[in-house]
Amino acid sequence: MKAWGGRFEKETAAIMDDFHSSIHFDYQLAKEDIEGSIAHAQMLSDCKIISASEAEQIIAGLNKILIAVNNGEVNWDPAAEDIHMNIEKLLINEIGELGKKLHTARSRNDQVALDARLYLRKEINNILMKLKELFDILIETAKRESQTIMPGYTHLQRAQPILLAHHFLAYFEMFKRDYERLQDCLKRVNVSPLGAGALAGTGFPIDRHQVAKSVGMGSVAANSLDAVSDRDFVAEFIFDASLIMMHLSRFCEELVLWSSMEFGFVEMDDAFSTGSSIMPQKKNPDVAELVRGKTGRVYGDLITILTVMKSLPLAYNKDMQEDKEALFDAVKTVIGCLSIFNPMLQSLTFNRERMLAATKDGFLNATDLADYLVNKGIPFREAHAVSGKLVRYCITTKKRLEELTLAEFKEHSALIEADVYPVLEMENVVRVRSSYGGTSFEQVDQQLELARQWVNSLNNN
Repeated sequence: MKAWGGRFEKETAAIMDDFHSSIHFDYQLAKEDIEGSIAHAQMLSDCKIISASEAEQIIAGLNKILIAVNNGEVNWDPAAEDIHMNIEKLLINEIGELGKKLHTARSRNDQVALDARLYLRKEINNILMKLKELFDILIETAKRESQTIMPGYTHLQRAQPILLAHHFLAYFEMFKRDYERLQDCLKRVNVSPLGAGALAGTGFPIDRHQVAKSVGMGSVAANSLDAVSDRDFVAEFIFDASLIMMHLSRFCEELVLWSSMEFGFVEMDDAFSTGSSIMPQKKNPDVAELVRGKTGRVYGDLITILTVMKSLPLAYNKDMQEDKEALFDAVKTVIGCLSIFNPMLQSLTFNRERMLAATKDGFLNATDLADYLVNKGIPFREAHAVSGKLVRYCITTKKRLEELTLAEFKEHSALIEADVYPVLEMENVVRVRSSYGGTSFEQVDQQLELARQWVNSLNNN
C-alpha cells in the first residue's frame, strides 16, 4: 500500500504508477532532501515533538543513506513515486517503524519546495564560479589584445574601427550583469518554505526559523499558501540562465563568423574543433555552434515553467512536478556550456594583421572625415554630406579616403587641408574615441582596470 493509501480501496494501476512517478528525475534532489530532513528531525526534537533519542536515530539513519547515495549504492524504487517517499522508505528499512515519525509536521509540498531551493542555491553558486572563470579569461584576453585594431560592425557591415579588447570588454559587461542577476536571484531562492505543510501550516509547535537557520536560509516564507505554490524562483533563475545563454550565443555567433575564411579573424584551437567525414580540409567550430544551439533548450525550459504555472490555482497542483526537469535541464545546460566555452575562448588565436587590414576597406574613417570638417566650422549634417560624396567618389575611382590627393579632397571642400591625413589613420581614428566607455587606448585601459577591481571585489567577499 502507498504511504497515502489509507482511504483507497484499490491499488493504482501500473500505468498510473509509471506516469505519476518522478523518481527517474527527482533522484537528483536526494542530498538536498536528506539535508532538509536532518534539519527537520532536529527541530522536531528541540520542539519536544519527538524525543532526542528518536531524533538521533533518525539523523543517524539519514546520514547512512546519504553515504550510500554519495557512493551510488541506492536503487531508487519507482513504486515509491518520488525522492521524498524513497528516502522515507530507505529510512524505515534502516531504523524500523521510527522512520515513519520523520514526516510529522510537514508535507511533500513544503518538502519539495525546500529541496528545489537548496538544489538551486548550490547550482547558482556553481554557475557564479564558472562566470568568475570567464571574467578572468575576458580580462586576460583584453589585456593581451589591448593594441589590436579590428572593424566594429553595425548591421553586420563594417562601421568604425575598435579595439579587440573593447569588444571583449563589451561581453564582460554582459556577463557581469548576468552575475549580478544571479546574486540577486539568490536572495529569493534562499527562503525556507518548510513548516508550511500542505498549504495551511501545522498545529504542531514547530520552529520554522530554526530549520531555516539550520539549512542556511536567510528568511522564512511568510505565507504558507505561497510557500508551497511559489515557483517564481525557478522561473526567475531560468530567465537569468536564458540571458546567460543568449550572451554566450551572441559571442559564439561572432566566433563562428570570425573563424570563417571570409573573415579569418580567429583560429580555433584543434582541441576545440572537429573535422568533416568527407571533406579533409574542414575545421569546424563545433563548440561555438553547439553552445549557440543549446541556447534554445534553455529558452524552452523557461517557456515550460511559465506555461506550467500560468493558470494554476492555489496551492500545490501536480502540474508543478513538471518544474523539475526544466530546472535540471537549464542548470545542466548552462554549466555544461560555460565549462566548455571558457577553455575554448582561452585557446583562441587572433589574426591581428587580418583584423587591421579589414579596417582599411569599407571607409571606416568616413565619420572622422565628417568630424574633421565639423572642427573646421561646418555643421555636422553638411559635413556628413561632404564625407558621403567623397565616399561615393572613392567607390567610383576605386580608392580609399586616405589615398585621395589633396586636390581631390578640395574639389569637395576647400576647407580640407593636408592635416586631414593623420585624422584618417586607423590608429588615430581609434585613439580619438576617448569619451567615457569609448574604444580609445586610454579608455580601454581604464575599462580594464575597472573590470579588474570589480572581479577583485568578488574574490574579497
